[in-house]
Amino acid sequence: MQHDDFDLGTSLRILALRDGRIVHVRTIQSQDKDILDDAFQKLGSESRYSRFFGTVREVPDDILQPEAPGPHGHVVALVALSNAGAGDIMVGGARYVTSPSGENCEFAVTVADDWRGLGLARQLMQQLINTAREREVRQMEGTVLATNTGMRGLAKRLGFKDGPYPGDYSLRLVTLEL
Repeated sequence: MQHDDFDLGTSLRILALRDGRIVHVRTIQSQDKDILDDAFQKLGSESRYSRFFGTVREVPDDILQPEAPGPHGHVVALVALSNAGAGDIMVGGARYVTSPSGENCEFAVTVADDWRGLGLARQLMQQLINTAREREVRQMEGTVLATNTGMRGLAKRLGFKDGPYPGDYSLRLVTLEL
């Protein structure tokens, strides 16, 4: 369930999850560092590995200050926040970065371990896909661990093609023509 219009410049969208919980989705901001660090520390080692393909102990610097390559490139970086309890808690995030030409983009999505299976990743991905289409990006792709059946299944349900990653049998390349 989605409310309000999606607008990258403001607090954007309220999403209802399968269990009835509500999250607010907006673009990432530089002042999100503390809640991003907190969310990252709560991610399990498997979740971190699935997202970064290696052992990562702290949030990479470019997450809060993303830059796109080339004159036509851009970055869309979204965060999903829950305000259940004391203050905002980051429960998910999704982003894409375009190629220098602006025609293709690469996506990534992360959902907090205890918020999985509620439809959040799907809704975040749909936001990225819609935004990329509006910005006339022609193709979206993501590199996924071959063992990450959850992400591969989601990509398939969203219409992505799942193929081998060149030179690495442990990875898969999922692509969507926009």
